[in-house]
Amino acid sequence: MKQVSIIIVTYNSEKDIYDCIDSIKRFSDIPLHDIELIIVDNNSDNTDVMFENLRRQWGNDIITIKNSKNGGYGQGNNLGIKRSTAPVILVMNPDVRLASPFFARPLSTFAKDKDVIMYGMKQMYTETLESKSSFCCTYMMNGYMRTFLEGLFNRLEWYRPEFQYFSGSCFYVRKCMFEEVGLFDETIFMYGEEDDIHYRLMQRFGTRFVYDKDIRYLHLTSGRKPDADYEMKFVEVAVIQNEKKGYPRKKTLRNFRQIYQMLYWREVLRTSFGKDKERLVMLKDMLYRIKNYDNN
Repeated sequence: MKQVSIIIVTYNSEKDIYDCIDSIKRFSDIPLHDIELIIVDNNSDNTDVMFENLRRQWGNDIITIKNSKNGGYGQGNNLGIKRSTAPVILVMNPDVRLASPFFARPLSTFAKDKDVIMYGMKQMYTETLESKSSFCCTYMMNGYMRTFLEGLFNRLEWYRPEFQYFSGSCFYVRKCMFEEVGLFDETIFMYGEEDDIHYRLMQRFGTRFVYDKDIRYLHLTSGRKPDADYEMKFVEVAVIQNEKKGYPRKKTLRNFRQIYQMLYWREVLRTSFGKDKERLVMLKDMLYRIKNYDNN
């Protein structure tokens, strides 16, 4: 029986996926034959060529699934999870690179403590540049408090599962528990799934979520350009998810206004010292969009 099933959903991801798989091989501290590697491609170009290259890289026991449609990140992951056989799932983005021994300690924790639900690790942008998003605060939190606490708690490595959730780019979850709460919500095409997953798991099973600051992975997003269209996807998903929980739409939008107000004034101070103004323009655009969200 495999110890862990790794699910990676790709969409035109050839520039990332080979290095991602190589990092799994380099930083695996368990035998590779104990890992079930499942790649789900969401109907992208040249899928057959990519799958053949992956078989040469990993071996013929890799499981490749060619999705008949691009049903989104959650739907693709659900296909892979339903095909998996291990008791623990590791969900990874193709632009993730493992950066330390990665499997033995989390899997031992799941095996010894049957109440463990999820296991999160330290997210980095580069080997030396830390991300401030290894875990985030729920969007039901006051926006000013969320912005302050998120930065502070990530800096102090203080994770509180009652109101924080792991980054969705790379996390472990116990398969049977995830199945019981319905896996990914397939009505969400992409972005913002983590808060919803964490909330459903916590409501059903409690707060036994483990954060391990000594296990690191890289999420290669530090060069991403400021993009209001991208940012608004998180707002839209949060509004829908929070309404499902009974949290009013107006409060969610208020919280986002507070978040972007704080980010805007911080960027104003940074810009006055010669920083790039591109992000400032994006934040101002976000404040306008959120203010007029229900008028669009």
